[in-house]
Amino acid sequence: MLPLRLLNQALERASYLAAHDLLTGLPNRGLFTDRLRQALALARRDAEPLAVLCLDLDRFKEVNDTLGHAAGDRLLQEVAKRLSAVVRESDTLARLGGDEFAIIQPKARQPEAADALARRLIAALEAPVDLGGDWASVGVSIGIAMVDQSGSADLTQLMRDADLALYQAKEGGRGGYRFFSPEMNRKLLERRALEADLRVALARGDFRLAYQPQVNLESGAVMGAEALLRWERPGVGNMPPDRFISVAEETGLIGPIGTWALQEACREAMTWPDHLTIAVNVSPVQFRQAGLFEAVVSALESSGLAPERLEVEITEGVLLNDTDETLATLRRLRSLGVKIAMDDFGTGYSSLGYLQKFPFDKVKIDRSFVRHLGDDRSAEAIVRAVVGMSHALGVHTIAEGVETAIQADMLRQKGCEEVQGYMYGKPMPAEAFTEMLVRSAETARL
Repeated sequence: MLPLRLLNQALERASYLAAHDLLTGLPNRGLFTDRLRQALALARRDAEPLAVLCLDLDRFKEVNDTLGHAAGDRLLQEVAKRLSAVVRESDTLARLGGDEFAIIQPKARQPEAADALARRLIAALEAPVDLGGDWASVGVSIGIAMVDQSGSADLTQLMRDADLALYQAKEGGRGGYRFFSPEMNRKLLERRALEADLRVALARGDFRLAYQPQVNLESGAVMGAEALLRWERPGVGNMPPDRFISVAEETGLIGPIGTWALQEACREAMTWPDHLTIAVNVSPVQFRQAGLFEAVVSALESSGLAPERLEVEITEGVLLNDTDETLATLRRLRSLGVKIAMDDFGTGYSSLGYLQKFPFDKVKIDRSFVRHLGDDRSAEAIVRAVVGMSHALGVHTIAEGVETAIQADMLRQKGCEEVQGYMYGKPMPAEAFTEMLVRSAETARL
């Protein structure tokens, strides 16, 4: 039987281990939650403000992946020391897990105290960390939520608010901090509702495609169409893609939505004359998800569409990460006969470099340049350069957003082959596009 002294020491050690993070020695999530509950009760009783700061390390995964988990552990230990050095004794600094930390800041003038603490925390992690011969630079993003003197917030809501503020801080470019506001909460609720409606729309088949004609600039003949996603959201009406695609990407829904769009576009194109093509946009997130190549193959096989009639449009964002793997996927698509187009050409920093890395079939001149043709010489110079460079590389060009005869004439003079825009037709339902094709054919026979 253990002596009473040793038994007490063992119990104390077990109690400590249950409440603290073994790697850093900081309070763990359980102890943090208990202390936050106590701090909230005191804040309500004494009518004093209280702040909670949620911290997330920037570039921690990069260190773990490149230098290994042992280096990651040493980094977390050094981070814990630096953060501990800038908080007050009355504050609670905890490691919630992974590279997530949190701080309870009671009995301080707010929001000034939280603002000052956030600045100190960011400054504390500015200097590189020595990991035993390797040096790592990490920063920290911080979200701050406060309880006012009324003490109205509960623990769950306070942490949710701080997490949302943290998300906003990381969205703002990392290495910064944000305070939660009721406006953030409103946007969060709207986003959740939007996500739920997107899931319902996907399950019920509520999405539709609109088709915008792509026209040969010399002959005026329709060469094909671009498929554009449309959604009539119940109770809201038409939702432009730029209002929901980012949420679809963040939630992983872009994969099944994109697969449906490929299937539907190829199926519809099979009802058109054999020489017409169909262009389908693929977002960077969808492209990086597994199964894109298989989705294209499935869409072609189920519809019977010839691969040469399908054009996959990608933006420069597709090529920013995992370039070798991305280029391999593009080559596999090309091996099927599928055409590859670079959308929004000229708006990124490396468009020319990517043209040299991969033999695109087509580049699409962005509407931001087309819009200013006729009144901005720099836009005219850019269009001339893009067309000339594309021709030198044997790449076809198409301009989007063409709305006036002046724009069309200038594009024609510079050698652009195809155009699309309101001057030639707005995005329209499949039935309207088919009717337009019939009218064009009848006109050509006259």
